[in-house]
Amino acid sequence: MASSSQATPAFVRLAAHPLRWRLLTELADSDYRVRELATRVGEPQNLVSYHLRLLRDGGLVTATRSSFDGRDSYYHLDLDRCTDALAETGAALHPALRRALAPRRSPADLQRSPRVGVLFVCTGNSARSPIAEALLRHRTGGRAESVSAGSHPKSRLHPNAVRVLHDQFGIDITGQRPRHWDTVTGRRFDYVISLCDKAREVCPDFPDHPRRAHWSIPDPAAAGDTDQAGYPAFQHVAADIDTRIRHLLSVLGTHRS
Repeated sequence: MASSSQATPAFVRLAAHPLRWRLLTELADSDYRVRELATRVGEPQNLVSYHLRLLRDGGLVTATRSSFDGRDSYYHLDLDRCTDALAETGAALHPALRRALAPRRSPADLQRSPRVGVLFVCTGNSARSPIAEALLRHRTGGRAESVSAGSHPKSRLHPNAVRVLHDQFGIDITGQRPRHWDTVTGRRFDYVISLCDKAREVCPDFPDHPRRAHWSIPDPAAAGDTDQAGYPAFQHVAADIDTRIRHLLSVLGTHRS
């Protein structure tokens, strides 16, 4: 049995505070800047910054510098870390509460749900958004309508985006070409997810008010101009996007039109 003097698990100490819990729930849906979080929770920005620092120190939240405005940072909730922390918290209370992680939603779950359309946007539509498009299609067995587009599309996909999908996931997108989001603005989507801080600022409206989310992911092409120099950055970005796609599946599986 656990000792009555056992320290309260760190996750409980962090998440039990009402404001920090509200910040966690906001960040579970999308990456946000501190001023946006302050508006969403209705608290002063300095207070929100203080609690975000505690969440960062606890390993639940990370921050990345905005590529749109280097004075800003986007905050991101590490859902995998939250999953581990919740499991550790249950085990700390009693060994009987140690449970295997709940199975992630499968493509079969989506088959039983209305078909969901997801649009991923970035600037060049040559790396991040086509990687996300391909991974969502792959993870759902094509049961989600996955599309990507950009504000200023490149002439071709970045070779390392093609390579990383082939090497790490066995996905071939060699025949795909970047597209401008003007070509899809008349289509209906359930979700529009921006992966580029710059594209987020200018993303157009879409019919029927789709749910919007932002994933602040650095441009892997910025790591180098040659095909070889930046490949590790593409590996890191693809892994990050795949993690976010896995968590997105649970949301898509509960979607109702």
